[in-house]
Amino acid sequence: MNPEDQAAQQQQAPAPRAAYEAVIEQFAHEYLRERRSARRWRLAMRVLWLLVAATIAWALFAPHLHMSAPSTPHTALIEVRGEIAEDTEASAERIVAALKDAFAEPAAQAIVLRFNSPGGSPVQSGIVADEIQRLRAQTHKKVYAVCEEMCASGAYYMAATADEIYVDKASVVGSIGVLMDAFGFSGAMEKYGVERRLLTAGANKGMLDPYSPLLPKQRAYAQAMLDQIHAQFIAVVREGRGKRLKETPDTFSGLFWNGEEAVKQGLADDFGNLDYVAREVIKAEDVVDYTTRENVAERLAKRFGAAMGESMVRVVGGAPRIH
Repeated sequence: MNPEDQAAQQQQAPAPRAAYEAVIEQFAHEYLRERRSARRWRLAMRVLWLLVAATIAWALFAPHLHMSAPSTPHTALIEVRGEIAEDTEASAERIVAALKDAFAEPAAQAIVLRFNSPGGSPVQSGIVADEIQRLRAQTHKKVYAVCEEMCASGAYYMAATADEIYVDKASVVGSIGVLMDAFGFSGAMEKYGVERRLLTAGANKGMLDPYSPLLPKQRAYAQAMLDQIHAQFIAVVREGRGKRLKETPDTFSGLFWNGEEAVKQGLADDFGNLDYVAREVIKAEDVVDYTTRENVAERLAKRFGAAMGESMVRVVGGAPRIH
């Protein structure tokens, strides 16, 4: 090999080595970049989990309090929305807690209960009605009911204890009655030859079982109980409305009326919404919401409990409701 060829070989030899080193260098750069990206991602996830944990801790331990009430005169608002029952936003526990806060606040000139509810439990409604009367007697603050789309049955039970009731012309008001509902399958079972084997200790323990016939004595007992609860409802309405109530045979029949007819019958006093009552009646235009809200932890627990209950509990009858 001549000297010129040897020189050319020496110049070409480093080329593969240089390419290899370039690949190694590029790989090292990519590896370091991925490591830095992974560290940033882990850090971000840790921060995210810390935020989630802090949110859950706040939801679990934060008190169910309304926003700090201003020291200036204002109207205290308490919302009553949806079904009135123990485990709902319109439970007696939540409404009573809000009532106590509102009555205890010196700057609250009066309390407005704003309703949009079809009713619910007579027990929950009765607890709220009794507490309104007790707190009002202690502080002499007035309570006003404002009915929006619906103020029926158990909702009207509460509203009847207010000093005055305001409605919209198209509001649904009334439904002063009590019901207990369930299904009966005994006829269908007999038709298809299905035998019901129910063992009880106590002659009436299986009362309202949907797969057993309802005996006349049991029907009469249930009806007497409903009539008694209905009489309690009627007494609250008569006491609350007094001479303003223009009774007719239909007043306590379970019928409901629009707001215009409710005013004519004395079931309500006048037309007006929350702003009108605060501005023109109470003379305290600023409105502060005292409603006790459900927190995140309670919602999660309630959903979990409901799911467990559906898989473990079999409902055999319905409790009285004033819908």
